[in-house]
Amino acid sequence: MNSLMQIKQRRNYNTAGKVSTGSERSSQTYPPERHTNLVRRRGGLLSVPGKLKPLGKINGATSATAATQKLTKLLLNVNIERSLGPVKVVIKLDNTVSDLIEAAIEIYVKEKRRPFLKETDPRFFALHYSQFSLKSLKADEKLINLASRNFFMCSKPCTSVNSSCSEKAITPFPLIKFMEFLL
Repeated sequence: MNSLMQIKQRRNYNTAGKVSTGSERSSQTYPPERHTNLVRRRGGLLSVPGKLKPLGKINGATSATAATQKLTKLLLNVNIERSLGPVKVVIKLDNTVSDLIEAAIEIYVKEKRRPFLKETDPRFFALHYSQFSLKSLKADEKLINLASRNFFMCSKPCTSVNSSCSEKAITPFPLIKFMEFLL
């Protein structure tokens, strides 16, 4: 019983050693924190840096040299049709959309992602802002001028008469392939 009384008394004392009232206790955190760089949040204690770096120095560079530094490369996400996740491509600013398509295909093949691509020639692919966008981006457009960093790449529809797509489209009974699958 005596130890329970001591615990209650410890809780009622604030940091100055005086007994606090109920309204004062609600503003305090228990246990009293010794570190000023800790903040109590719902998930627990978070460490917050006491001092942030001044704007004049960024990574050891003064503000004059930091202002002259330019962005040289971009990190772009390219979702490829029927693929599970995006391909992350780091590419220079002065490259074009066709360079991005070529780099994304190269990374996709190099990582041996599935499903495998039937064609690895960049001419057979088009780049869109999203999978719901009908208009594809122009192949000679610069990457820095694009409004997004996330893209969707799909194969171009077949347009030539001699292509294998036109032969597949003229099958008289399209359900035959489905029946072969069931067998």
